Amino acid sequence: MGPSPEPFTVGWQVPIALDEAGLKQVKTEFVDSTRRADRCGYDIIEIHAAHGYLLHQFHSPISNQRTDDYGGSLENRMRLTLRVAERLRGTLPGDMPLFVRISCTDWAEGGWDIADSVELAKRLGPLGVDLIDCSSGGTVPKPNVTMTPGYMVPFARRIRAEAGIKTGAVGLITEPRQAEAILTAGDADLIFMGRELLREPYFAIKAQAALGEHMHWPVQYGYAVKK
Repeated sequence: MGPSPEPFTVGWQVPIALDEAGLKQVKTEFVDSTRRADRCGYDIIEIHAAHGYLLHQFHSPISNQRTDDYGGSLENRMRLTLRVAERLRGTLPGDMPLFVRISCTDWAEGGWDIADSVELAKRLGPLGVDLIDCSSGGTVPKPNVTMTPGYMVPFARRIRAEAGIKTGAVGLITEPRQAEAILTAGDADLIFMGRELLREPYFAIKAQAALGEHMHWPVQYGYAVKK
């Protein structure tokens, strides 16, 4: 399923465009899964609207060729994400944080860009979204981007400044002092890490040491640490 029968690239499966019944079902399933997560004891809910997943497909004019209320204008292309966020905020306990991960740009001519992301963030904040997790890409197979350390941090900085909402920074953030500098500069409110934590499962503990903090080992691990 998708917003339009537009394959990701040549040779890929052609999605079926969601009709009104399908759109209603998508919203319902977001609510149902959120309720399950709450019952399971999760502390935060994050809506994934990035990386070519369904909600991002509706954002981008590259993948969204609809002519109804969910396509065409920026207002229409944001509609599904905004309605999902509104329903989830109404479903969750008031003190549970609600994040939204977005691709701030498609890195492609004619695609979704950072200006669009600022407008989306401005609309999500009043609906009760607490933070925008600022990633990028996923709509085209060969995006026009050079990846360098912290290359997506400017997206978090701009959305935080212009939309007045908390942001999370991502993208080749691999060093403790690099992460700390992003926070202290006011470029973002949180650091999101993925691959570096897979490469180095003790990253958090080693970061504490690098930044002059006490290393908080789990009790069982602490038995093996020299005092």
